[in-house]
Order: sequence, then structure tokens, then C-alpha cells
Amino acid sequence: MRTYDLIQKKRDGNALTQEEIDWLIRGYVAGNIPDYQMAAFCMAVYFQGMTLEETTALTFAIRDSGDKLDLSEIKGLRVDKHSTGGVGDKTSLVVTPIVASLGVKVAKMSGRGLGHTGGTIDKLEAIPGFKTDLPVSEFKKIVNEVGLSIVGQSAELAPADKLLYALRDVTATVDSLPLIVSSIMGKKLAADDDCIVLDVKTGSGSFMKTLEKSRELAEWMVEIGKRAGKRMMALITDMGIPLGYAIGNSLEVVEAIETLKGNGPKDLTELCVALSAHILELAEKGSYAECELKVREAIDNGSALKTFAKAVAAQGGNAEWILTPESFPKAKYSYLVTAPESGYITSVNTEGYGVASLLLGAGRNTKDDEIDFSAGIYLHAKTGDYVEKGAPIATMYASKQELFASAEEKLLDSTAIGKTAPIAQPLILDVVE
Repeated sequence: MRTYDLIQKKRDGNALTQEEIDWLIRGYVAGNIPDYQMAAFCMAVYFQGMTLEETTALTFAIRDSGDKLDLSEIKGLRVDKHSTGGVGDKTSLVVTPIVASLGVKVAKMSGRGLGHTGGTIDKLEAIPGFKTDLPVSEFKKIVNEVGLSIVGQSAELAPADKLLYALRDVTATVDSLPLIVSSIMGKKLAADDDCIVLDVKTGSGSFMKTLEKSRELAEWMVEIGKRAGKRMMALITDMGIPLGYAIGNSLEVVEAIETLKGNGPKDLTELCVALSAHILELAEKGSYAECELKVREAIDNGSALKTFAKAVAAQGGNAEWILTPESFPKAKYSYLVTAPESGYITSVNTEGYGVASLLLGAGRNTKDDEIDFSAGIYLHAKTGDYVEKGAPIATMYASKQELFASAEEKLLDSTAIGKTAPIAQPLILDVVE
């Protein structure tokens, strides 16, 4: 078998066999296939696509490219929730303690920020002392005792994905359905969970900009997960508007805490309740309606917030900050962004809002950049709201005043104001089961 022949076969639009895909991934991870050939293969996939069978084979090859977690020591069903990435998406910080407080075990590996999207691990590291790099034995112990642990992705799990993603990131081949599906599901299937609920974003703040593409992505991931023996379902949710009002690490942690207290933004609360109820239903804790009631009770009686505080303490974090979120430090400087004219906010480019937050220091331009946890944006008006000229749209936070000018320009360029109110868009657009 030759790499050249497989590149040529895919370039010409022909389907590869499972044996050929396995050979390709094994050779790349072993260092026998150079980056330039694998980059050519990724570009061939980008233009020619893959069948569902090929994508399944690629997913399983990525899953099997390194160690696989054995979580059989964890008592009870193990669940995971994965989002395809968005702006202001702090749902994992809300959903996981809710379902853990209701008796479902959450052993979750999460990632850092990617491009304009924020990462769960970055948000958690805004809590002083919180450790995201734990030995597997300690990870499993915390899940058994508390019901919840969230850690960073292990380097030994699905190493093919780490290699492939770094290559795709610099060769303009990230935005390919088979490569996205195999990347997400290869990692998830290596993590040994029983049930997986996916939150597939669509719109200007997501990697999939159209509902049609997002639905196809969700259907393929659900089908491949089922082929691997997992209980799967997906929500397709709107990312044409930032989720909640907070964008940036500490700001989002505080908003998540307020949501666990029952004081969260309407859209964030709606989505977190739906995701939690679907997870519980998948874990056979009752019908969807029964599970939704349990979720709201866990918020109302404070058990979800207490579970989050316990999980934070178990991973070395300061749990007092969870119970008193005003403890989170404020940025040195703040800046008010005001409406340049009167009218309705008819639409926003959510990705632009994410980039504005990144420009303030809340994200990374390169993998080696350090994040300013206190930096970010708090929105005062969102799509559909009427604003008077000079009224506040957002407050920006940063440690350096000179960062505000470019961030303000990006945010205002990403905000459309008109005379007619836009038609309201539902937050949850579809369910794939």
C-alpha cells in the first residue's frame, strides 16, 4: 500500500476502504507518512468529501490511534455533553452539575478555546486553584464521589486527532464535514461514556453557518455514535446571537453560577434545561417532561449549585468563589460601547463579537498566548432590542486601555441597527435522535 495511491484515489472521488484508512492513520501517527502527504490527503477530502462509511472508518481509526479510557470503575451510567463551539457558550458549567446532582455520572474531557469560540477548560481555570490536569485515577475517584469531574483532553487519547487538527488548522481544511465529524467523535468515543448529547451550533457564531449543514453534521455524529454502541442524540441550536450576556472567562463563570441559582439569562437557562433533560432522558431517568421537572427542581433547591461547588473543591478550586461569585476579580479597565444611532438591533455577526472579546485578551491569537481571565464583554442589548442613540450596547473589560479601540470597532462593525424589528428566531431549531 502506498500513500500516493490513496491520495490519488481520494482526489479522483473514489471511496477508500476501512483497511486503507486504518493504514493511513496508523502510518501518520507512527511518523511514517510526512505532513505534506497527509495535508494533500486532507485537501482531497475537503474537495471530494467522504461517504458515511468512510467517515465512520476514519472516526474509529482516530479513536483507536492511542489509549482509550477505561471508566468501568465509575459506578452508574456515564454521560457526556459536547458543543461544537460558540460565543458565550458556558452550558457545560451549568448542565454538568445539574445532571450530576440528579444521580448521573459526568466524566468529561473538554478543550480550550478555538478561534473565536471560548473553551470550557479556559473558563474553569479562571477559578483560582482549579486543576484541569489530573491523573486518571483521581479523575475517576472524583466522579464516583461527587458525580462530576471536568478535565483537559489527555495527550494519549486519540493522538491522530491532535496531529490532524494542527495540520488542518494551517492548510485551510478545518471546514470539512467528514474531518469535523471524525475529529469530534474520535475523541468522544475514546472516552468511554455510555450516553452522549451533542449541542450542534448553527449561524454566524458557529463553524457550520447554515441549518442544513448543521443538521447533516448532527445526523452523521449521532449515527456514528450509535454504530459504536453509544446512546446518542443532538440538539441543533442557534448561534446567530451570543448565548447569554457574558463573553469572556470569569464573566461567563459568574453568569453560569447565576444560572445555577435560577437567575440566569432566559436563553441560557432555556438551553441548559433542555440539554439537561435530554441527558437524563437518554440515561433513562424518566420521560422528557419528568426530567425537565427534575432539572428545574435541582436549580430551585440549590442542589445543582452545591454539586458544582463540591466538584470545584475536589479539583483544588476555591469553592467559596462559587457560592460568592462577586469574589471574581474585575478587570483593571472598563469601557462603555454605545449605539451609534437609534433603532432595533436587527442582527449581529456573532463571530465578530467573539473576535472582539479575543482582542481584549479573553482568547488566544496563538497557542502560546496567555489568557486574561477578567477580560471580555458584557452585553446590554441583543438582537431584537430597541436602542436609542448613545444608549449602552456593551461594557468591555481589559487590563490595557489601548485594547478597547480595535475591540469596539469590531463589535460595532458586527452590529446591524435598523428601523424594523427582526423576526424572532427559536433557540432550539431541531432535535436529532
